[in-house]
Amino acid sequence: MTTTSYDATRIDPAWWSWEGMHGGWVAGAALTAVRGSFAGGAQPVRSLTTHFLTPVGTGPLSFSGTAPATGRRTSTCLFTGHQDGEPVVLGSALFGPSRPGPAYAGLAAPDVPEPDDCLPLELPADLAPFARQLEMRPGTGDLPLAAGPRAELVAWVRFRDDRPLDAAAVTTLTDVLPPALYAHWSTPRPVPTAELTVHFSDALDDGSPYGWSLVRIRCDHAGGGWAVDDSAVWSRDRTLLAAARQARVVRGPTPPQTAAGTVNS
Repeated sequence: MTTTSYDATRIDPAWWSWEGMHGGWVAGAALTAVRGSFAGGAQPVRSLTTHFLTPVGTGPLSFSGTAPATGRRTSTCLFTGHQDGEPVVLGSALFGPSRPGPAYAGLAAPDVPEPDDCLPLELPADLAPFARQLEMRPGTGDLPLAAGPRAELVAWVRFRDDRPLDAAAVTTLTDVLPPALYAHWSTPRPVPTAELTVHFSDALDDGSPYGWSLVRIRCDHAGGGWAVDDSAVWSRDRTLLAAARQARVVRGPTPPQTAAGTVNS
């Protein structure tokens, strides 16, 4: 079993979150780093799991990976990300080509107005600096920190740089909305991601869409200092691109930190 090292990933500080780099962005960066070793990057990714061992800072992020199992139809990569010589993330990615088979679409997109008919939402810059890279338009009346009856948020989202919605970008989108509990709370608190698993649909096999995507995140259970969020990403034509689940740590209210590690006043 051979271990492959990849060129260090440059961290974009614009994707800073509450107390570290945005988890979805880091997971997408890991996928970009390792996928080129599998059939020249031609095989579609089917799933990506990322465990966050500690907040990722703004220094270079180096990845290494191994391929312990390669079958006739799938390839699996195990990867580790290091900063300053210490592991900060680890995970796995599963790759496999398309082939004929039955189709089923059970995860329907929410029935919401088109993005042009929805008002924009600006997330507080001190809580989510990365949100400046995005345009968000809630599709329902559920808003962050509005103390609503349910823990669910739905919004149209697009990248301001109009990047293609490839697998790495879609991974980021599964994590761009505030934690679902924010729809039920009125006071912010850090809810960092400990583990994120993304399952990609075959809609990305033939290319990447652009523009608006519809994103939903919801929490069906929280307790004991933990919460489980389920999210889904659809293209503008309501085609499912990915479904994800993440385990979050629910912490007490604390001031957010900047990318330099200082506390905002």
